[in-house]
Amino acid sequence: MDADALRLLLSKEGLALLDRTGAGLDGGEVVREVARLRAEGHDPLLVATVLTQARLRRRARAKFGEFADGMLFTEAGLEQATRLRVAAHHAGRMRSAGMVSVADLGCGIGADALAFATLGLEVTAVERDEVTAAIAAFNLAAWQATVVHGDALEAPTDAQALWFDPARRDGASRLRDPADWSPSLDRVFERAAAQPAGVKLAPGIDRALLPPDAEHQWVTDGLETVEAVVWTGALARPAAPRSALVLGDGVAEELVGAPTHPEPGALGEWLFEPAGSVIRAELIGTLAERLGARSVSEGIAYLTGDALVETPLAQAFRVRETLPLDERRIAQRLRELGIGELEIKKRGADVDPAALRKRLKLKGDERATLIATRVGGRHRAILADRA
Repeated sequence: MDADALRLLLSKEGLALLDRTGAGLDGGEVVREVARLRAEGHDPLLVATVLTQARLRRRARAKFGEFADGMLFTEAGLEQATRLRVAAHHAGRMRSAGMVSVADLGCGIGADALAFATLGLEVTAVERDEVTAAIAAFNLAAWQATVVHGDALEAPTDAQALWFDPARRDGASRLRDPADWSPSLDRVFERAAAQPAGVKLAPGIDRALLPPDAEHQWVTDGLETVEAVVWTGALARPAAPRSALVLGDGVAEELVGAPTHPEPGALGEWLFEPAGSVIRAELIGTLAERLGARSVSEGIAYLTGDALVETPLAQAFRVRETLPLDERRIAQRLRELGIGELEIKKRGADVDPAALRKRLKLKGDERATLIATRVGGRHRAILADRA
């Protein structure tokens, strides 16, 4: 969306049109809606902008719930925005540390700034893209927040704490060079070392890039690992150099420790798949101790144990049997068991789950999970049921 489109959208006519345009339009309904609005005499650019916003609001409900229906978005801004539940965790960390003001430097459409403001923090949000800054100002209008159009590292602020969400530069894919981000990580970490700060990064970031004198936290929301956060100063916990957090509906479970790897052992009655944040934080050994479990094989992130321990930090599967990782043997056994619905997971095995499922020609009323991995150093297929 460019500045002209945004000006039309923010007009009295534009906002009224957006409020009465259905967010559930798709297919032929969109075509009919365009024709209807054009027939009413509305500017073609405004019509296109309003319908785009209606579509983005519908998508945004997955991240923002009911808040989405009163917000504005850009495609890129929505894609990069922090989920509201995760942003609430950031805000809670700020408030728990005694912060009363925060500068969101590179605020995007204002997702984190919105969470900070809803917890009563005084917010200064800085965004260098003019259109995105205007959208953030709209989204934050009802809260104690000031939006500044400017450079994240140059804008003056007297806030107690800082929040950074540096964007991945176009074309950057390996995430091993500080210059892969804008602003560069070197400059961000230099600023974050001077006062309490949180720096949100992609969960797959090269750990070697992270400053050693800070807390490193990986976050899983639901089943998706969404971020790594570097906490500095008073926002970092000295006893928690590395942590993994799993958030869900009414759930917030954390694992804290130093990188450890469990010893391998015999496959037990239960198999556990650690949350992605646990794996990224290299806390699999710490989780194994909590579960009374062991690794299924050297270098494999599946754990196994003899008793079910329920925890949001891992998904649990009850082992039925193990088979050679041989497609014909697997297909034969699935036919014998009448399994027509099969979840396929893999780790440490060269298997394409979608292609394998198609070739297996499943038929039957039963369901199961097939896990292709290594057990005791040998490739095996574990047939299991979700707990």
